Amino acid sequence: MGKRYILAVLLLAGMCSGAAAALPEIALLPPDKTRGTAVMQALSERKSTRVFAPEKLTRRDLSDLLWAANGVNRPDGKRTAPSALNRQDIDVYAAFEEGVYRYDAPSHSLVPVAEGDVRPVKAPVVLLLVAKEDTDYAPIDAGIVSQNIYLFCSGVGLATVTRGSMDADKLAKALKLPGKQKVILNQPVGYFQKTSKEKQAEKKGEK
Repeated sequence: MGKRYILAVLLLAGMCSGAAAALPEIALLPPDKTRGTAVMQALSERKSTRVFAPEKLTRRDLSDLLWAANGVNRPDGKRTAPSALNRQDIDVYAAFEEGVYRYDAPSHSLVPVAEGDVRPVKAPVVLLLVAKEDTDYAPIDAGIVSQNIYLFCSGVGLATVTRGSMDADKLAKALKLPGKQKVILNQPVGYFQKTSKEKQAEKKGEK
């Protein structure tokens, strides 16, 4: 009986690890630090958008988005987003239709976590801001990462909105988070949905 129980546990563990293994690790492009508008213009044009075009982000846009959110910007490993006492206590997860990944800032890559659609809202990608520990500083540090995302999106013409609405416990299970870690915010990102006038103009151009 004991051997059968151990075998069953091992098989279950293999199935769980296989789910994430089915997703490929995504090597991101080095950030393009020359793109985007001036900071003041990005601040002027910053806004929240809750409806997105269905197209997936290009690898260039996804790579620069994640680096801007909380990437490594100095040889000593410090980040684009400051954190209390340099705790670097916010992890960024990227949820797509096919599965969810964890952004590994030092290697600038997406590490697969789990297959399946866990997005709390419909968008090409939803960034999940996860605190490594539930401290008083965590919401502040998550807010800074969120603002980085906003400014990048404003500067390059992407649509986004910060959201606190979600089933945090369900997401924590899907992300396989240890007990101390907590999902603080979710932030969908995508392209702006074209207006009817823009669609009509495209149709006229095709004729």
